[in-house]
Amino acid sequence: MPKPYPSEFRDDVVRFAWNRGPGVTIEQIARDFGVHPMTLQKWMRRADVDEGVKPGVSRTEAAETRELKKRIRLLEQENEVLRRAAAYLSQAHLPGKGSTRS
Repeated sequence: MPKPYPSEFRDDVVRFAWNRGPGVTIEQIARDFGVHPMTLQKWMRRADVDEGVKPGVSRTEAAETRELKKRIRLLEQENEVLRRAAAYLSQAHLPGKGSTRS
């Protein structure tokens, strides 16, 4: 899999494509910058969503959702550990079967 393009490069190419002159096609811009035309189309759609021009989930919202899911997973694991510890400790204080202690 090829390395992803730096975000600054993508932003510059998209900005250039948005401000292109009449008669200049997306294919020409993509060829000039050395990217596939469909890649440039995808970058432009993503930029439209990020700018709020088109509906969808922006990159910042997607990143925030990923972070929140990680946090939820961590909290669920911590909760499970505490639940098991509480169960273990509650059993540790009960007298065992056949215990001679009173």
